[in-house]
Amino acid sequence: MSVVCLSRNILAFRNSGMMVMVRCAQTAAVPAPEPRIKKFQVYRWDPDTPGDKPRMQTYEIDLNTCGPMILDALIKIKNELDPTLTFRRSCREGICGSCAMNINGGNTLACLNKIDTNTSKPTKIYPLPHMYVVKDLVPDMSNFYAQYKSIEPYLKKKDESQEGKQQYFQSVEDRQKLDGLYECILCACCSTSCPSYWWNGDKYLGPAVLMQAYRWMIDSRDEFTEERLSKLQDPFSLYRCHTIMNCTKTCPKVPKAFNKRSCHRIMSFFVLLFHSFQQGLNPGKAIAEIKKMMATYKERKAAAS
Repeated sequence: MSVVCLSRNILAFRNSGMMVMVRCAQTAAVPAPEPRIKKFQVYRWDPDTPGDKPRMQTYEIDLNTCGPMILDALIKIKNELDPTLTFRRSCREGICGSCAMNINGGNTLACLNKIDTNTSKPTKIYPLPHMYVVKDLVPDMSNFYAQYKSIEPYLKKKDESQEGKQQYFQSVEDRQKLDGLYECILCACCSTSCPSYWWNGDKYLGPAVLMQAYRWMIDSRDEFTEERLSKLQDPFSLYRCHTIMNCTKTCPKVPKAFNKRSCHRIMSFFVLLFHSFQQGLNPGKAIAEIKKMMATYKERKAAAS
């Protein structure tokens, strides 16, 4: 087979005495898109640098060459502009909670927060508020995890002789009570948005930990509900909650319960619609339920004494 060029946009293919002419479309060069330069003001502080003080550092990124999420911008800054920038990240899908930070005044996950494409407004990024800072956007979570450990977040049975020998069965109804609680990823967005936690973080357990305490209190397989309640009787662990509800407003995690119960394809649209209005989990409601349980617990305790 031979190829003959007849003109700028016509090619002829000759094979076994037969010629076929093909008209080729001319392709114009695609013009480069206009740069969309977005400013990101990022909190910086390095304790290993003598005399370094907290400051805001501005970075400029072309949104045409960056992914859609704040985490994409931070990774681009670290990879291409400033390798000293420090932050936590892992899953990129809102599952691990590592990239929790304060973005434009609200606590959220950087991997789930979309970049505001309005290039006239800078995006401001801080570490989670009212926490000790390890470096840059990395908060010290030691106290938060110690409080979580204190509630013993695992199944407890009175008789441990059968542990590991058989399953602990649970009805469908009892299992559904845990929906909206077990999805918590311990990102601490809710706790660090709570003024009561800012003021009494050393004594008040905070929304995230209390919601997990409630999750184990109402688990039908757990047998230590009374003991769990007794640990919260002091004036601070539970009762510093004043239902400000910042916790519920800021939670970035969407409950999965509704999605799991939607079995038919015809429901998919309504599931998406439901999720678009869902703001997140509801630690405030969980704390209110604990207070109700505590009232009946104290009544039973007083009647028994």
